[in-house]
Amino acid sequence: MPARVRLRREVLVVPESAFRYLQVTTTLEHRADAERIANDALESRLAACARIEGPFASRYHWKGALESADEWSCVLKTTAAAYGRLERRIAALHPYETPEIVALPIVAGSAAYLAWIDSVVRVE
Repeated sequence: MPARVRLRREVLVVPESAFRYLQVTTTLEHRADAERIANDALESRLAACARIEGPFASRYHWKGALESADEWSCVLKTTAAAYGRLERRIAALHPYETPEIVALPIVAGSAAYLAWIDSVVRVE
């Protein structure tokens, strides 16, 4: 069934296939934590690849105060079918009380690259 997204007064119908592949991002204080999450996702085949970036400056509200910190980003490519398990693994390994775990759909990509994601990621 297609997903329905409301944009002001209009409804955009998005085919389910638009959400078949995801880019999942989480941010961490230390590079070692990002590497640990990336390695776990790859070894468990919940992601086909991982990209670690940083450090970068983050600013955010936390417990009533405006905070800033240097952070690292871990970006994982996966399938929508594997997302639930991947989210649970990230949450279990993540040192933050409320970790950022967000998934964005990959709405287009080369057929060969998307097939490669399918061939690597396992849903069990």
